[in-house]
Amino acid sequence: MRSSFTREPIRQLLQTIVDNRGMTVPAADGGIPLIATNCIKETSLYPTFENIRYVSEETHRTWFRAHLQPEDILFVNKGTPGRVCMVPDPVSFCAAQDMIGLRADRSKVYPRYLFAFLRSDWVKEKIRNYHVGLAIPHFKKQDLDAITVPKRSDDEQKAIGDLYFLLSEKIELNNRINAELEGMAKLLYDYWCVQFDFPMTAAQAAALGKPHLTGHPYRASGGNMIYNETLKRDIPEGWTDGSLEKLGKIIGGSTPSTEVPEYFSTEGTPWITPKDLSDNIGNRFIQRGDMGVSEKGIKAASLKLLPAGTVLMSSRAPIGYLAVARNPVTTNQGFKSFVPENEFTTDYIYFTLKHFMKLIQANASGSTFKEISGGTLKAVKIHLPPDELVKKFTEFSSSLSSQQSVLERQNQEITQLRDWLLPMLMNGQVTVGTNER
Repeated sequence: MRSSFTREPIRQLLQTIVDNRGMTVPAADGGIPLIATNCIKETSLYPTFENIRYVSEETHRTWFRAHLQPEDILFVNKGTPGRVCMVPDPVSFCAAQDMIGLRADRSKVYPRYLFAFLRSDWVKEKIRNYHVGLAIPHFKKQDLDAITVPKRSDDEQKAIGDLYFLLSEKIELNNRINAELEGMAKLLYDYWCVQFDFPMTAAQAAALGKPHLTGHPYRASGGNMIYNETLKRDIPEGWTDGSLEKLGKIIGGSTPSTEVPEYFSTEGTPWITPKDLSDNIGNRFIQRGDMGVSEKGIKAASLKLLPAGTVLMSSRAPIGYLAVARNPVTTNQGFKSFVPENEFTTDYIYFTLKHFMKLIQANASGSTFKEISGGTLKAVKIHLPPDELVKKFTEFSSSLSSQQSVLERQNQEITQLRDWLLPMLMNGQVTVGTNER
């Protein structure tokens, strides 16, 4: 982040550093959430609440040397140093060790401006250069002096910080909407295809001698359940046993020789790896990953081009990441992907794999890391509904997934805009609210 602006060490812009590192506090069954570093994500402005512990109010009051305030900036300095989140108002949690709170001196710096700066690539690179430790990277508190902040006027700081928050809040709103859309589709899948309370057809109701039950939940209304010897369980009359192979064509991937640079190209055909799916968590669709492959690479590795709508599933390291290809893609060998070929649609395959993922993982093998082979995956036994029910499910779910796709595209565009603008706003190449360059 090159700039003609003067820069100030971040310590000079802080009122205080809230530091409770090294403290091991007694956990409680309830009380105040104690967030750990896994709750600090750069996809969220504020900490998330995942796998948290709790401390009692007395512990919070007596054990902690300092307490967080709204608009403090939580800075992870051990593990994956440099991740930051803003503390919301009101403060509903306390922070565990391996992070510190940076409290801005508001007479010198706008907290949101400082926060946006700390999320810049320049700061991330600086931290990578300074952190110590191979097994567990650690950024020392005294090395904060190496982080210098571009000095801007109060109005510029506010404009930059607020713009960063505005764009980020829109991204998070879209993510929340998409999570709700995903939840709605999953709820319907579970209701119809797991609990078997799909709408009873007129023929099914007539077979029971109760035509008035047409449209009512099948199992809850006394629909006929038949014991299936293969699955060792009851399934609705008219359903069958089958295997995952019935869902679609299962295709693996491969990796061209990394010793031949011309096999790879960032502009080439998308080539997806499990890491790309890990980076894509929270999204249903994927367009491309960090790397593409050239035509030469595709031929050399005998890569299969997977069409849009393919459900990509990582089959090792780890097993179970899922995404839907937005466009034709290829994958490395860490995948078993499902190409819809018959009555089973992309949406149905996606939620079926999600539902049966524990069973899939249970069939994996390997000592160093677990992997499921194509042959084993194809043989995993599942129950299968009639074509008409798959069609009805898809009619409902496809409208939700289409909305998800639109919002995910929007997020990609906003993220690119935000991350492109941020360094230029910081160093004065672009001025907020004007067309000056």
